[in-house]
Amino acid sequence: MVPSYLLSLREGLEAALIIGIVLGALRKVHRTELRSVVWGGVFSATLVSVIVAFVLYRLGAAFEGEAEEIFEGFTMLLAAGVLTWMIFWMHRQSRSIKSELETGVRQASITRGKSALFSLAFLAVVREGIELALFLTAASYATDSQQTIGGALLGLGTSVLLGWSLFATTARLDLRRFFQVTGILLILFAAGLVAHGVHEFIEVGWIPALIEHVWDINPLIDENSTVGALLKALFGYNGNPALTEVLAYIGYFVLVAFSLRRRQVQLPAIQEA
Repeated sequence: MVPSYLLSLREGLEAALIIGIVLGALRKVHRTELRSVVWGGVFSATLVSVIVAFVLYRLGAAFEGEAEEIFEGFTMLLAAGVLTWMIFWMHRQSRSIKSELETGVRQASITRGKSALFSLAFLAVVREGIELALFLTAASYATDSQQTIGGALLGLGTSVLLGWSLFATTARLDLRRFFQVTGILLILFAAGLVAHGVHEFIEVGWIPALIEHVWDINPLIDENSTVGALLKALFGYNGNPALTEVLAYIGYFVLVAFSLRRRQVQLPAIQEA
């Protein structure tokens, strides 16, 4: 439940912030009559996202045996790749997304009409929704599907409340700190997806294990226990991993953390120039 809650909270809050900025920009240009167009785009994007989630889930359920392991492996690696892209995109765009959206709304409301505004809202939400559908599909393989759905609903509900409070009250959330903290957790989650995907490919013989079990700490923290299942779902915990899984997990985490750190160092230099 925790991974799906975290993913849904972050994706939902991003979507809520984007829609809040769009509605705020319409208010600034005195075109509040176009709010229904924005909500039409939001609801359409939500419907498309739900359909994609259902199709992905049913597709995974249709496979059995080795085909199921291959599908799960590819799904987890794809989810990790999209999640990584999202982390880097948010890291890069967090400082300018508001001004860019407001500019887009002004142009859409003045020169291109309702269809452009609908597309702006639709694309903003459907991107988050399809990403979330993919993440939840991958997360459901590591935990119970009912817990995944429950966590997703709680996360989306929390994101709606936070988004509303930001734009309808005087409450202020330190978004930069929020995305930094959740970004670190999502990197760990993505590393777990990579390791889990590699594990599936080891199971079908596509990737060598190198060493079957680097260690076995299941007697200390059983991966089938409550704590072990939580760690498995959140961080890809495996009590007796193969060496290839360990290398994949550490390699992914080090590479992404180093890349983000390098971008953080380069950004002030670019701004100063």
